[in-house]
Amino acid sequence: MKAMVLNEICEIKVEERSLKKSDIRIKGVPVKTEPLKLTNLPVPKPEAKDIVIKIHACGVCRTELDQIEGRIEPPKLPVILGHQPVGIVANIGPEVKSFKIGDRVGATWIYHSCGKCKFCLNGEENLCGQFKGTGCHVNGGYAEFMAISEDYAHKIPDELKDLNLTAPLMCSGVIGYRSLRLTGMKDGKILGLYGFGSAHHLVLQMANYEFPNSKKFVITRNVLERQLAKKLGADWAGDIEDSPPEKLDCAIDTTPVWKPVIYALKNLEKGGRLVINLIRKEETDKDFLLKINYPQHLWLEKEIKTVANVTRKDGEDFLALAAKMQIKPEIHAFKLGEANRALIELKSGKSTGSKILIIDSDN
Repeated sequence: MKAMVLNEICEIKVEERSLKKSDIRIKGVPVKTEPLKLTNLPVPKPEAKDIVIKIHACGVCRTELDQIEGRIEPPKLPVILGHQPVGIVANIGPEVKSFKIGDRVGATWIYHSCGKCKFCLNGEENLCGQFKGTGCHVNGGYAEFMAISEDYAHKIPDELKDLNLTAPLMCSGVIGYRSLRLTGMKDGKILGLYGFGSAHHLVLQMANYEFPNSKKFVITRNVLERQLAKKLGADWAGDIEDSPPEKLDCAIDTTPVWKPVIYALKNLEKGGRLVINLIRKEETDKDFLLKINYPQHLWLEKEIKTVANVTRKDGEDFLALAAKMQIKPEIHAFKLGEANRALIELKSGKSTGSKILIIDSDN
């Protein structure tokens, strides 16, 4: 099978200027325009409870940038990235009971948890010490095939007919769903969304569906994202330093930098909650945290909460909601062999919505 493989940690180069051998970061990490290599590998064989997915499409996520650039150092190298694959069951192990060949199926970030620790037993398998992430601890979906236990795979609801549109739902949708739940959002409250990438353009649609009497404000530096937010029903859209028309009862931050955290806290209502939906923040503007002012940003029972991974129930519940509301991601499609270009565009922030890789024999 063909797969796009990460062999070493590097920085993804966005600028157009040519690379030189001396173009190395201070910490010694090489700078590349093509961090992933198209490679021929054996098709995985299923273990007893595994299914093998013939992948139709796989979403491209900012977490992959964090892996490539070393903010999440992959425990496995080389590794096939990708944790938003959807496709058809092509092979099954002898003990598989929930799937049959030909079923439409997808996988999320959660690939494995122990099932025995206090977190797993309390429905918090996302916090399990033995948690394994798809495309991080094990090979993922930037390939023509991948294997996963049937216990961690998801059947795609019949209502979600287009597999291309389903790929971003497997992470951006599921993690966006979890972050919205963690805000404690209720109908009539005011929601703020900092950043408006793949996750938040789906969260806004969820919020419009579930909380029709709530105001939703989108805060992003990207003009194109502000335009998309208004198109999707945001009540207001502004830049990071702009003050929204009203205080926010809850907010979600998906940006890779620290500045929006301070502004989000400033704009929170008393007792409000900020949820940071990101696996890692970058170091570029970390000094901005020195501007935090306790009375202005934290006092009066304001809260900060982070999102860590997802559970299988998150996937099940969100896919049911997505099918019911017929959620519509905006996608930009690339071939498997164009994964590096998709990652560069993601890092540059030049386009809106979700990016996906179309996996087929012509890649």
